[in-house]
Amino acid sequence: MNRTVDMTKGSAVRHLLRFAFPLLITNLGQQLYMIADAAIVGRGVGVKALAAVGATDWSYWLILWTVVGLTQGFSTFVSRYFGEKNYKKTNKVIANSVVLTLAISAILTFIGIVVAEGVLKLLNTPEDIFDGAYTYLVTMISGTVAVAAYNLFASFLRAFGDGRSPLVAMGIAAVLNIALDCLFVFLFGLGIFGAALASILSQTVAFIYCFIKLIQVPFLKLDRRCFELDWRMIRELLIFGIPLALEYVVIALGGIFLQGAVNEFGSAFIAGYTATNKVYGLLECSAISLGLASATFLGQNYGAGLKDRFRQGVKTACIIVCLMAIAVMVFTFLVRKYLLLLFLDLSAEGGLQALETAVRYLTIMTWWLLVLYLIHVFRNALQAMKISLWSFVSGCTECAARIFMAKFAVDLIGPDALFISEPLAWAGALITVVIPYFWYRRKLLK
Repeated sequence: MNRTVDMTKGSAVRHLLRFAFPLLITNLGQQLYMIADAAIVGRGVGVKALAAVGATDWSYWLILWTVVGLTQGFSTFVSRYFGEKNYKKTNKVIANSVVLTLAISAILTFIGIVVAEGVLKLLNTPEDIFDGAYTYLVTMISGTVAVAAYNLFASFLRAFGDGRSPLVAMGIAAVLNIALDCLFVFLFGLGIFGAALASILSQTVAFIYCFIKLIQVPFLKLDRRCFELDWRMIRELLIFGIPLALEYVVIALGGIFLQGAVNEFGSAFIAGYTATNKVYGLLECSAISLGLASATFLGQNYGAGLKDRFRQGVKTACIIVCLMAIAVMVFTFLVRKYLLLLFLDLSAEGGLQALETAVRYLTIMTWWLLVLYLIHVFRNALQAMKISLWSFVSGCTECAARIFMAKFAVDLIGPDALFISEPLAWAGALITVVIPYFWYRRKLLK
């Protein structure tokens, strides 16, 4: 069945919402991986085990987001050539993207495993959770190729307007992940290692499903000639993709500095901080989904030369994300404590302190969701115009804000500095993508 969607015709609102909805469910499913791991570990193993998982978050995201940034950049070319109806280049860019992604993810896996122990020591990971953190981090890094493959093939399908197949893949994988989590942790007693292993196996299943769906697209003919390296195309992919990857790299580096400051407050504080970050992943799902929907819509219309439709698409996306952010804010305020109790066992040692930390952090973060949601629209609008540099600059802004709050502000105002760091980072990032967007729009879309 042909599930590609031509977004150069029809209602912008309808395209964005219809495409964003399956993406939202997909992203919720992907977040369910980390949530299931954290919830089962936190409730089934204990507060210190949850802290061990949380202590690895930014270190693992440094590798994961590098791959995600590259795959997003590569898929932008796919949506652009698809919008141009240039299927020969579409096939070629897919094949070269596959080769690049596999090579880069393999290198990142090797480097990550080698430096994992040193990074955790550098971050002053508490001794009572160090072994668990190391086990979880190394296991997750070992599955980087599988995770990269899923993200790449899912991004290809979305570039064609097919949001349903990645949704089904993630739905299957999410259910499998929960089942394997329970099997490995509760029945086999594998603890933290079992939770990480369940995530990797589930992502592998998601990749296989997306691969099967991609090769069924009628105009795709990925023969041997497509996989012959086109060095000019590889250069274009890397020039565009590397700034997007670096954006995530510097964001994660800022987060690693922040994690080092968080670790100074002990395992109960880390557990509460981790619980809020897992909920934050859920809150951001709508923003990510609408941003990806915008990327596909804007990329196709920019590729087709429909400048007025491009401008209207950005305006429409901004209105939608603002309404969505307000709805998410209200919902979060009403149920925040119940969401956090998914991860925290109050009867365990440090449980009450962890909950107090989590509620405080989540309350501060929720007030700023509107800023976070708008970032995703303007970043993707710039990428659709073939501009990736400012995404990297916005990432540097986020990194600088987190480092400042972790290294300097925390000494002045205490742990609240760690909670304020995220909203401050978002505000800086938004400024560094909104101003360039309007400047480039006036210049390029005349």
